[in-house]
Amino acid sequence: MQAVVTIAAELRLFLRPGHRSGPVAVALDGTSSLGHVVESLGVPLTEVGRLLVNGESAAPGYRPCSADAVEVEAVRRPQQLAMPARFVLDVHLGTLARRLRLAGVDAAYANDAGDDALVEQANAGRRVLLTKDRGLLRRRKLQMGAYVRGARPDEQFRDVLDRFRPPLAPWTRCPACNGLLAPVARAAVDPLLRPGTRRTYQAFSRCGSCGQVYWHGAHSKRLGEIIDCAVRVVSTPLGT
Repeated sequence: MQAVVTIAAELRLFLRPGHRSGPVAVALDGTSSLGHVVESLGVPLTEVGRLLVNGESAAPGYRPCSADAVEVEAVRRPQQLAMPARFVLDVHLGTLARRLRLAGVDAAYANDAGDDALVEQANAGRRVLLTKDRGLLRRRKLQMGAYVRGARPDEQFRDVLDRFRPPLAPWTRCPACNGLLAPVARAAVDPLLRPGTRRTYQAFSRCGSCGQVYWHGAHSKRLGEIIDCAVRVVSTPLGT
Protein backbone atom coordinates (compact mmCIF):
# COMPACT_ATOMS: atom_id res chain seq x y z
CA MET A 1 0.00 0.00 0.00
CA GLN A 2 1.59 3.23 -1.17
CA ALA A 3 0.88 6.92 -1.65
CA VAL A 4 2.71 9.19 -4.05
CA VAL A 5 4.01 12.37 -2.41
CA THR A 6 5.11 15.44 -4.37
CA ILE A 7 7.17 17.88 -2.33
CA ALA A 8 7.38 21.55 -3.33
CA ALA A 9 10.73 22.55 -4.78
CA GLU A 10 11.37 24.94 -1.86
CA LEU A 11 11.17 22.00 0.56
CA ARG A 12 13.30 19.45 -1.25
CA LEU A 13 16.43 20.47 0.64
CA PHE A 14 14.96 18.49 3.55
CA LEU A 15 14.73 15.26 1.52
CA ARG A 16 17.36 12.60 1.03
CA PRO A 17 19.29 13.24 -2.22
CA GLY A 18 17.59 10.31 -3.93
CA HIS A 19 14.15 11.83 -3.33
CA ARG A 20 14.82 15.34 -4.58
CA SER A 21 14.17 14.88 -8.28
CA GLY A 22 10.42 14.20 -8.27
CA PRO A 23 7.46 12.46 -6.60
CA VAL A 24 8.24 9.96 -3.86
CA ALA A 25 6.42 6.66 -3.39
CA VAL A 26 5.82 6.17 0.35
CA ALA A 27 4.78 2.90 1.94
CA LEU A 28 1.74 3.27 4.20
CA ASP A 29 1.04 1.36 7.41
CA GLY A 30 -2.63 2.29 7.62
CA THR A 31 -2.29 4.13 10.92
CA SER A 32 0.20 6.96 10.40
CA SER A 33 -1.16 10.44 9.78
CA LEU A 34 -0.34 12.55 6.76
CA GLY A 35 1.73 14.83 8.99
CA HIS A 36 3.77 11.85 10.18
CA VAL A 37 4.32 10.72 6.59
CA VAL A 38 5.58 14.16 5.59
CA GLU A 39 7.92 14.39 8.57
CA SER A 40 9.19 10.85 7.95
CA LEU A 41 10.52 12.17 4.65
CA GLY A 42 12.48 14.82 6.56
CA VAL A 43 10.21 17.85 6.12
CA PRO A 44 9.27 19.63 9.39
CA LEU A 45 5.60 20.64 9.48
CA THR A 46 6.66 24.15 10.50
CA GLU A 47 7.81 24.58 6.87
CA VAL A 48 4.64 23.22 5.27
CA GLY A 49 1.77 25.30 3.92
CA ARG A 50 -1.17 23.52 2.32
CA LEU A 51 -1.45 19.75 2.17
CA LEU A 52 -3.43 18.42 -0.78
CA VAL A 53 -4.70 14.88 -1.23
CA ASN A 54 -6.05 14.09 -4.69
CA GLY A 55 -6.34 17.83 -5.29
CA GLU A 56 -8.31 18.56 -2.11
CA SER A 57 -7.06 20.27 1.06
CA ALA A 58 -6.26 17.85 3.87
CA ALA A 59 -5.33 18.23 7.53
CA PRO A 60 -2.11 16.81 8.97
CA GLY A 61 -4.23 14.29 10.89
CA TYR A 62 -5.64 12.73 7.71
CA ARG A 63 -4.70 9.06 7.23
CA PRO A 64 -3.47 8.49 3.69
CA CYS A 65 -4.96 5.66 1.65
CA SER A 66 -3.45 3.52 -1.04
CA ALA A 67 -2.95 5.35 -4.34
CA ASP A 68 -3.49 8.79 -2.76
CA ALA A 69 -1.68 11.58 -4.60
CA VAL A 70 -0.29 13.95 -1.99
CA GLU A 71 1.08 17.43 -2.65
CA VAL A 72 3.07 19.26 0.01
CA GLU A 73 3.32 23.02 -0.44
CA ALA A 74 5.74 25.35 1.29
CA VAL A 75 4.47 27.86 3.82
CA ARG A 76 3.49 31.08 2.11
CA ARG A 77 5.57 34.20 2.57
CA PRO A 78 5.08 36.43 4.40
CA GLN A 79 3.89 33.96 6.99
CA GLN A 80 0.85 35.29 8.83
CA LEU A 81 0.90 35.14 12.63
CA ALA A 82 -1.77 36.05 15.16
CA MET A 83 0.47 38.80 16.56
CA PRO A 84 3.64 40.67 15.50
CA ALA A 85 6.50 38.23 15.17
CA ARG A 86 8.64 37.62 18.26
CA PHE A 87 11.48 35.13 18.20
CA VAL A 88 13.69 32.91 20.30
CA LEU A 89 16.86 31.60 18.65
CA ASP A 90 18.87 28.49 19.32
CA VAL A 91 22.45 28.58 20.55
CA HIS A 92 23.97 28.51 17.05
CA LEU A 93 22.31 31.73 15.87
CA GLY A 94 23.83 34.39 18.11
CA THR A 95 24.92 36.68 15.28
CA LEU A 96 21.45 36.53 13.75
CA ALA A 97 19.91 37.39 17.14
CA ARG A 98 22.08 40.49 17.46
CA ARG A 99 21.17 41.66 13.96
CA LEU A 100 17.47 41.23 14.58
CA ARG A 101 17.78 43.21 17.81
CA LEU A 102 19.69 45.94 16.00
CA ALA A 103 16.69 46.29 13.67
CA GLY A 104 14.38 46.51 16.69
CA VAL A 105 12.96 42.99 16.41
CA ASP A 106 12.20 41.14 19.66
CA ALA A 107 14.74 38.27 19.58
CA ALA A 108 15.42 36.27 22.74
CA TYR A 109 18.70 34.35 22.84
CA ALA A 110 20.97 32.65 25.35
CA ASN A 111 24.15 30.83 24.36
CA ASP A 112 23.57 28.07 26.93
CA ALA A 113 19.87 27.32 26.33
CA GLY A 114 19.03 23.63 25.95
CA ASP A 115 16.44 22.30 23.53
CA ASP A 116 13.79 21.68 26.20
CA ALA A 117 14.22 25.21 27.54
CA LEU A 118 13.96 26.68 24.05
CA VAL A 119 10.67 24.90 23.36
CA GLU A 120 9.29 25.96 26.73
CA GLN A 121 10.36 29.58 26.22
CA ALA A 122 8.91 29.68 22.71
CA ASN A 123 5.55 28.32 23.83
CA ALA A 124 5.29 30.40 27.00
CA GLY A 125 6.18 33.64 25.23
CA ARG A 126 4.30 32.95 21.99
CA ARG A 127 7.62 33.20 20.18
CA VAL A 128 8.70 31.57 16.94
CA LEU A 129 11.67 29.28 17.56
CA LEU A 130 14.32 29.93 14.92
CA THR A 131 16.75 27.09 14.33
CA LYS A 132 18.61 25.02 11.75
CA ASP A 133 17.95 21.87 13.81
CA ARG A 134 15.27 19.91 11.98
CA GLY A 135 14.82 17.52 14.88
CA LEU A 136 14.02 20.44 17.18
CA LEU A 137 11.35 21.67 14.75
CA ARG A 138 9.75 18.21 14.73
CA ARG A 139 9.14 18.20 18.48
CA ARG A 140 5.43 17.72 19.08
CA LYS A 141 5.30 20.19 21.96
CA LEU A 142 6.62 23.07 19.84
CA GLN A 143 3.82 25.43 18.84
CA MET A 144 5.66 27.76 16.44
CA GLY A 145 9.00 27.29 14.74
CA ALA A 146 10.90 28.07 11.56
CA TYR A 147 13.90 26.65 9.80
CA VAL A 148 16.51 29.32 9.10
CA ARG A 149 17.90 29.12 5.60
CA GLY A 150 21.40 30.19 4.69
CA ALA A 151 24.88 29.42 5.98
CA ARG A 152 25.97 33.01 6.59
CA PRO A 153 24.39 35.56 8.97
CA ASP A 154 23.59 37.92 6.08
CA GLU A 155 21.60 35.19 4.33
CA GLN A 156 19.88 34.11 7.53
CA PHE A 157 18.92 37.69 8.36
CA ARG A 158 17.33 38.22 4.96
CA ASP A 159 15.54 34.88 5.14
CA VAL A 160 13.86 35.57 8.49
CA LEU A 161 12.87 39.10 7.51
CA ASP A 162 11.49 37.93 4.17
CA ARG A 163 9.46 35.13 5.76
CA PHE A 164 7.88 37.07 8.62
CA ARG A 165 8.15 40.75 7.60
CA PRO A 166 8.29 41.88 11.25
CA PRO A 167 7.79 45.56 12.10
CA LEU A 168 11.17 47.27 12.43
CA ALA A 169 12.26 49.80 15.05
CA PRO A 170 16.02 50.30 14.49
CA TRP A 171 18.26 51.32 17.38
CA THR A 172 15.61 50.57 20.01
CA ARG A 173 16.83 47.22 21.38
CA CYS A 174 20.01 46.20 23.11
CA PRO A 175 22.04 43.90 20.83
CA ALA A 176 23.54 42.28 23.92
CA CYS A 177 20.41 41.35 25.88
CA ASN A 178 17.30 42.33 23.86
CA GLY A 179 16.24 44.95 26.41
CA LEU A 180 14.73 48.25 25.30
CA LEU A 181 16.96 51.28 24.81
CA ALA A 182 16.10 54.79 25.95
CA PRO A 183 17.92 58.12 25.42
CA VAL A 184 20.04 59.15 28.36
CA ALA A 185 21.80 62.40 29.22
CA ARG A 186 25.57 62.30 28.85
CA ALA A 187 25.96 63.44 32.44
CA ALA A 188 24.16 60.31 33.63
CA VAL A 189 26.63 57.99 31.89
CA ASP A 190 29.73 60.18 32.01
CA PRO A 191 31.53 57.98 34.58
CA LEU A 192 31.15 54.99 32.25
CA LEU A 193 32.72 56.68 29.22
CA ARG A 194 36.31 56.77 28.08
CA PRO A 195 37.82 60.25 27.69
CA GLY A 196 37.82 60.09 23.89
CA THR A 197 34.17 59.07 23.77
CA ARG A 198 33.26 61.75 26.30
CA ARG A 199 34.87 64.42 24.11
CA THR A 200 33.55 63.21 20.76
CA TYR A 201 29.93 62.14 21.22
CA GLN A 202 26.86 63.85 22.64
CA ALA A 203 23.92 61.45 22.10
CA PHE A 204 23.67 58.26 24.13
CA SER A 205 21.19 55.49 24.86
CA ARG A 206 21.13 53.01 27.71
CA CYS A 207 19.56 49.58 28.01
CA GLY A 208 16.86 49.44 30.64
CA SER A 209 17.67 45.78 31.36
CA CYS A 210 21.45 45.39 31.43
CA GLY A 211 22.55 49.04 31.63
CA GLN A 212 24.78 48.88 28.55
CA VAL A 213 25.42 52.33 27.05
CA TYR A 214 25.38 52.95 23.29
CA TRP A 215 26.31 55.76 20.92
CA HIS A 216 26.84 56.11 17.17
CA GLY A 217 30.55 55.49 17.00
CA ALA A 218 33.08 54.03 14.61
CA HIS A 219 30.98 50.98 13.78
CA SER A 220 27.82 52.94 12.96
CA LYS A 221 28.35 52.78 9.20
CA ARG A 222 28.44 48.98 9.18
CA LEU A 223 25.48 48.78 11.57
CA GLY A 224 23.59 51.25 9.43
CA GLU A 225 24.15 49.03 6.40
CA ILE A 226 22.60 46.11 8.29
CA ILE A 227 19.55 48.22 9.13
CA ASP A 228 19.28 49.48 5.54
CA CYS A 229 19.28 45.85 4.38
CA ALA A 230 16.46 45.04 6.80
CA VAL A 231 14.36 47.95 5.58
CA ARG A 232 14.86 46.91 1.94
CA VAL A 233 13.84 43.31 2.61
CA VAL A 234 10.62 44.10 4.47
CA SER A 235 9.74 46.82 1.95
CA THR A 236 10.28 44.74 -1.19
CA PRO A 237 6.98 43.70 -2.84
CA LEU A 238 6.40 39.98 -2.88
CA GLY A 239 7.52 38.18 -6.01
CA THR A 240 10.28 40.65 -6.88
